[in-house]
Amino acid sequence: AAMVQKYQSPVRVYKHPFELIIAAYERRFPTCHLIPMFVASDIVNEYKSDDEAIHVIERRCKLDIDAPRLLKKIAGVDYVYFIQKNSLNRRERTLHIEAFNETFSNRVIINEHCCYTVHPDNEDWTCFEQSASLDIKSFFGFESTVEKIAMKQYTSNIKKGKEIIEYYLKQLEEEGITFIPRWTPPVACKLESSTSHTRRPTSPAINIPDSATKEGLSSKEILNTSGSPVEPTAGTPDDKLDADYITRYLGDLTPMQESCLIRLRQWLQETHKGKIPKDEHILRFLRARDFNIDKAREILCQSLTWRKQHQVDYILDTWNPPQVLQDYYAGGWHHHDKDGRPLYVLRLGQMDTKGLVRALGEEALLRYVLSINEEGLRRCEENTKVFGRPISSWTCLVDLEGLNMRHLWRPGVKALLRIIEVVEANYPETLGRLLILRAPRVFPVLWTLVSPFIDDNTRKKFLIYAGNDYQGPGGLLDYIDKEIIPDFLGGECMCEVPEGGLVPKSLYRTAEELENEDIKLWTETIYQSASVFKGAPHEVLIQIVDASSVITWDFDVCKGDIVFNIFHSKRAPQPPKKESLGAHSITSPGGNNVQLIDKVWQLGRDYSMVESPLICKEGESVQGSHVTRWPGFYILQWKFHSMPACAATNLPRVDDVLASLQVSSHKCKVLYYTEVIGSEDFRGSMTSLESSHSGFSQLSAATTSSSQSHSSSMISR
Repeated sequence: AAMVQKYQSPVRVYKHPFELIIAAYERRFPTCHLIPMFVASDIVNEYKSDDEAIHVIERRCKLDIDAPRLLKKIAGVDYVYFIQKNSLNRRERTLHIEAFNETFSNRVIINEHCCYTVHPDNEDWTCFEQSASLDIKSFFGFESTVEKIAMKQYTSNIKKGKEIIEYYLKQLEEEGITFIPRWTPPVACKLESSTSHTRRPTSPAINIPDSATKEGLSSKEILNTSGSPVEPTAGTPDDKLDADYITRYLGDLTPMQESCLIRLRQWLQETHKGKIPKDEHILRFLRARDFNIDKAREILCQSLTWRKQHQVDYILDTWNPPQVLQDYYAGGWHHHDKDGRPLYVLRLGQMDTKGLVRALGEEALLRYVLSINEEGLRRCEENTKVFGRPISSWTCLVDLEGLNMRHLWRPGVKALLRIIEVVEANYPETLGRLLILRAPRVFPVLWTLVSPFIDDNTRKKFLIYAGNDYQGPGGLLDYIDKEIIPDFLGGECMCEVPEGGLVPKSLYRTAEELENEDIKLWTETIYQSASVFKGAPHEVLIQIVDASSVITWDFDVCKGDIVFNIFHSKRAPQPPKKESLGAHSITSPGGNNVQLIDKVWQLGRDYSMVESPLICKEGESVQGSHVTRWPGFYILQWKFHSMPACAATNLPRVDDVLASLQVSSHKCKVLYYTEVIGSEDFRGSMTSLESSHSGFSQLSAATTSSSQSHSSSMISR
């Protein structure tokens, strides 16, 4: 298989005139002690025009490549020969250099093109660019070795190029040469001769500004600019990257990394007529894929499409976060860390993630997180200017003080995972460091759920501190200046980040409301609603194959009081017949109502109860889980909770009788969500689940209100 490697350099700017640079360049020949492998060179061809404006030299260069002896022996050569053709045009002030290999030219094809030109904005400066390609067809089975050697030699020489020119400039200066006059046409009498007449750069009919001819533009291009200041089509600093800009704003890149950035950027300019991302953002995608240009291009294109679909470019200017977020989202920007990275503080433990999801839906929450990331990109740019060095990522400090069962609410964790996924895909390499402080005992469970979604590169940047460890050696002070450590972490700095706190139930919106949201980034809502009638419970079937799975549930009792049960059966219940739903189903447009347990089944014989019944009052929110002991069929049941008759008289009480006359009181409404988690998803935390046969009762003893034999259901009132 042929391997083709390409290289494209940034523009290197020398703040010296073209003529002086050429004089320095020419001192490299016939040999140059600064390039030890360049052993000799002979001129094989030369041409000079009459007026001396054009000078072409072709040389055969002898190179002593630094390769293993064995390889040289197999290849049967000691030296490698290259042909180098230099075309100097003094009138246009350009030097073009073409080079290709003569040795092994049927096995390996190397092409290089370099050019020295005048800087478009300053005629006393010179620009240098080079590009190359390496195509290895075959090399005695050593193709990849040869490729490595060639790339290594080539990149080390790229780095040297500038030093060599500067060395000879200094030598010229020491000899007292600091100015070399430009080429001028020979004296007038010669101009009349027809031969040189054809060589005049401009046709006399059009009056062209002098600067334009110097840039080598054709008159057509100049006429097309229609009065705008003349700018050469190529070489404008706007559409090319120069080496100094890269070092200052983007970072210390190897030649091949620079080349990848330039090529990907060039491809974007050619193919994406719309808005193309900033250089530092293109670079993030390259870093995320270890500078594999094809892989980076793929994820970058997906992200650009996504940005367009969701109008992300306008999010900071046009979207105002709902008040609930401003009041209850406990996160915000807070100065910067010791490396100058913007610092984002998130008091996750103080935040009611469940309340936020219920009050806003995932849409608004995701939008908010995206606007935070967009703001992060903006702050990186700003800090790059302020600190005088490239800053492309931010630091995130997450305080888990107060983290409890509410945070392990599955839909909340699910929303978090989706948000992480979207951020990982569209903001790669933006997280410089993540400091997790005051991690409580429930943290490992949350971590097991979240970590598979996080990219390995990102995960290496996590630092986790339990309890007050962050105050000790290797703690927060290593990363953040003492003056800006927030007050809630025992620092002196007033931190403007909202306190968070519980989102009032009155702000919760119904599934229907969330359903009708106009912005749909993710469509489905994860809750289902069910109606429960006297004598007609709602039942959900869960089939378990792997004995130690975990069934989790989460429901809100919207109306009425109910009893929640969970049963196990070895045999499959018959699917419900439409008629068996009873007359009540007509009155329940808002939810489904299904019975699965056959009237003839007997408890204890056909099916068994695996949890004790849980009575749930109107307005309660219940979460819980059950570790299954056996495979088979599990049935979750929400049943109408009827008041016990008055114990003293055994006669119905008046208000019970009155209540039962009102049809509405026979109907309860539940909003529920269930999910089965395989035991492998609880890697590392299964033991604590098993030992108590309880969803999370051990991990969250403090926050669990009701813990039964094999399960814990947690009620937040």
